[in-house]
Amino acid sequence: MPPVADLPDISQLRRSCASCGLQELCLPAGINGDDLARLDAAVRDKRVLERGRALYRAGDTFHSLFVVRSGALKTFVLDGAMGQQVIGFHLPGEIVGIDALASGHHASQAQALERTSICELPFSELERITSQIPALHRQLLRVISREVIKEHQHLVTMGQQQAQVRLAIFLKSLADRYKALRRNSNHLMLSMSRNDIASYLGLAVETVSRLFTRFEDMGALAVQGKSVGVLRPDLLQQLCELVDGGLASRKVS
Repeated sequence: MPPVADLPDISQLRRSCASCGLQELCLPAGINGDDLARLDAAVRDKRVLERGRALYRAGDTFHSLFVVRSGALKTFVLDGAMGQQVIGFHLPGEIVGIDALASGHHASQAQALERTSICELPFSELERITSQIPALHRQLLRVISREVIKEHQHLVTMGQQQAQVRLAIFLKSLADRYKALRRNSNHLMLSMSRNDIASYLGLAVETVSRLFTRFEDMGALAVQGKSVGVLRPDLLQQLCELVDGGLASRKVS
């Protein structure tokens, strides 16, 4: 018998695609009726990962795509010193595993940042169904495109020389994703650690901690551990738009 911590949340696992609150953010968007039932039948596994558990590891053979139902995941690769280079954070409604579509093997590792429930979509079954349901095929392409756009946005963020701009863009992006989930976008719960954020943004963890304090001093945020209140969304937006010699010198010096 598995330990209590590994027991699934039955109320989460019994929900179908039709009754899931993430339907409009996920693959079921734009399909209904019998087609939706067929997609729901293709979901092989609805399970729970405890914090720190791996969903898949780099080098694992690709079999499925995964949808986050609740909780959060991070994806990362190991650098030469066996440290982690975080490449993404994934919230409910978002799909992970796309990294393996080209080679047939996962290039990264996905790990639960908190207790997380996921849906597993065997890709062979998904291919069969999408060939029969044009709306689902189009939605799958939109989802993949959305992930590519996120990667592009991250590259743009990493191209910002000012550390404060990188952190501001990260927090603004997280607030926008909260809004899409109909969560309070002015109250962020950071399930990822400061080390994870620093790795993702290419910064030192001391820099990230110092910037959180600076943003608090400016009145943009209220930070208490993993809880981050966005007190001035307008100011956070301004911080995203800083340029050398411009607003930065007036607002964040």
